[in-house]
Amino acid sequence: MSFTIIVFVLLWLFQILFFERFYSSTKLNDVDKTAASIIYSYENDPSTEFSSKLTSLALANDLCIEITDRYGRSIYSREYAGDCLIHGRENSTFSFIKMINDNNNETIWRKILNKRTNSYMLVYGCALGTPDRTEGFMLINATLEPVGSTVSIIKKQLMWITALLIIIAFFISLFVSRRISSPIDKITEGAESLAKGNFNTKFDGRGYLEAKKLADTLTYAEKELSKVDTLQRDLIANVSHDLRTPLTMLKAYAEMIRDLSGDNPVKRNEHLEIIINETDRLSLMVNDILDLSKLESGRQKLSPSEFEITAKLNEIIGRFKGISEKMGYHIHFTPDSEKTVCCDVVKIEQVIYNLINNAINYTGADKQVYVRQINQPGGVLIEVEDTGDGIEEDKIKLIFDKYYRSENHKREVVGTGLGLSIVKAVLKLHNYDFGVRSVLGKGSVFWFRISDPPAGRSPKQQ
Repeated sequence: MSFTIIVFVLLWLFQILFFERFYSSTKLNDVDKTAASIIYSYENDPSTEFSSKLTSLALANDLCIEITDRYGRSIYSREYAGDCLIHGRENSTFSFIKMINDNNNETIWRKILNKRTNSYMLVYGCALGTPDRTEGFMLINATLEPVGSTVSIIKKQLMWITALLIIIAFFISLFVSRRISSPIDKITEGAESLAKGNFNTKFDGRGYLEAKKLADTLTYAEKELSKVDTLQRDLIANVSHDLRTPLTMLKAYAEMIRDLSGDNPVKRNEHLEIIINETDRLSLMVNDILDLSKLESGRQKLSPSEFEITAKLNEIIGRFKGISEKMGYHIHFTPDSEKTVCCDVVKIEQVIYNLINNAINYTGADKQVYVRQINQPGGVLIEVEDTGDGIEEDKIKLIFDKYYRSENHKREVVGTGLGLSIVKAVLKLHNYDFGVRSVLGKGSVFWFRISDPPAGRSPKQQ
């Protein structure tokens, strides 16, 4: 609407207020060009061609033209505008020649009211020849058409056109605004529904490209939020389950000590040992949750130091010796040549420990676990392989999520369910590459690469 109003304001200014000024200026330029053409023909063309040129110029521009000698006697005369001033009775040719002489033979312009026609006329006059010798004079009369009536007609037309187009513009803007706002309104309603927890909301962005992109983005966000909501519920369910079991056992064995084995040292010690183990398990779970929270929030800082990776792998694998001997697991380590790495040794130990523990939990009936060190240009690749059932391709991207457990696997060794999430957080904090390769029925290989720091720099501190 504002644009329409601006357009019509400009039309009124240029076609009503400035119309007469533009008309006069245009007419003046036309006469000036015609005069220059006549002077050129007068000085260069033969008399026969000059007469023909004069006729065509007068006819084409609706002009009266008079060429006289130095004494005012007519040489060429062409009258096409009725009641012109240079051929009229009230003002003779000599009057205008006198004006030129009085003006030192300079060009004259006069806008004069013709009383017979009650309209203004433009008279142009100049001397012909050289500055030293005047050979004659040229007079041109141009009619300035009355523009008042023309302006009045245009003004009435513009008033009707303005009113009509403002009404049309109003309905067009109303239609366009509704067409633009309709998909946004629908998306807003969908977003409000999504905010209330409805993850089955349909976002319809049909109408224009930007709304469709917004609808697609919100649909993607809805799917991701749905996943987060599902993971959150699973997290609460799993934490509740993992906490309830040791708490129940703690209470049960504490009651047994109180009621049954308080006076029996052997039984009492046995029950106390179970309480201690369950307490350790609870403590481990709480510590894992706190560690993961610090890692994901960015509050955990790295403390890089140099150490021998082969020796560290041997040390960590040695910690599983008790499980290996008691439960029949076999951990095979294939080292490469010793190499010094620089990273946070405590957190990388945690990564390796969690990967081996995960492999023990999910390896096959043969209870084989393989750990490999592969030195590479620019770093060291660590692989931990099990011989279990493998992971479905569409589930691999979920394997590092908190408390995610594949339905095809069952743990043989109890854990907190946060091991791989901690692995992911630590490796991302170090900015190390990591991943999983898995074949159904053959097992999985979890790997990560300890990169060599750039020359003169340590791993990034956070």
